Amino acid sequence: MAAHHRVAVVTDSTASLPEEVAAEHGVVVVPLQVVIGAEVLDEGSEGATPTRVAEALKEWTPVSTSRPSPAVMLETYRDVAADGAEEVVSIHLSSEMSGTYESAQLAALESPIPVVTVDTRQVGVATGFAALAAARAVAEGATAAEAAEAARACSGEAASLFYVDTLEYLRRGGRIGATAALLGGALAVKPLLKIQDGRVAPLEKVRTSGRALARLEELAVEAAEALDPEQGVDVAVAHLANPERAATLATHLTERLAERLDGRPVTCGELGAVLGAHVGPGMIAVCVAPRHR
Repeated sequence: MAAHHRVAVVTDSTASLPEEVAAEHGVVVVPLQVVIGAEVLDEGSEGATPTRVAEALKEWTPVSTSRPSPAVMLETYRDVAADGAEEVVSIHLSSEMSGTYESAQLAALESPIPVVTVDTRQVGVATGFAALAAARAVAEGATAAEAAEAARACSGEAASLFYVDTLEYLRRGGRIGATAALLGGALAVKPLLKIQDGRVAPLEKVRTSGRALARLEELAVEAAEALDPEQGVDVAVAHLANPERAATLATHLTERLAERLDGRPVTCGELGAVLGAHVGPGMIAVCVAPRHR
């Protein structure tokens, strides 16, 4: 962490921040765990990778995930305090989907320095964009409370849209009560989903995966156009075991949203292992978030 920043920015591994991006912005990442069979692994390049999760799911090996404990979060807050931070802003995935935010709240009660916790009500890259918004605010001299506001403003306006090859994995993980009911037994249909009010919600049904991706592109462009034209946008595509189609989508969006991207590319990468465990191979997500110019 850069010593001159009094405010430490903490997030969790579901934010899907590449290690070099987190390091560049001084964001501290706390891993969630993935349980594959009988093995408990931290999410990340040294432990549970998306590839391992995709393979396990295909082989019907039991895969589950667990939040970082309050003790692990507290250890993180103590570490950044020891490094010279005077405040923490801790930014996490939706409390509707994981107990990670609750762990942060519990740890904050015992932290040696004040902690402002943020429930982004988002998952995946949208949480990452919120953490980066906070880090940019801190770099400009923001307090933890001000950085938290920047994170909430970003996540509140971000759109998280995704396509899954099958609802089977979301159903297994218990993440789609209402969604499964709404889509009924039509598992042959390719569902487009979104994050709404912190949960997975159905968006549209399409017949083919090709059509789904074309639709995802249109919806991402619409989401960008719905944001304040004075603002730029950040766009990211994430996938699990579907690199070619994800890259194509990222290329199309880079071209179509060039003006709003201010010269930044649409990033494209593999979804983290924890989220991958819940959506299954083939998934493609796109996140569109506002970025202050």
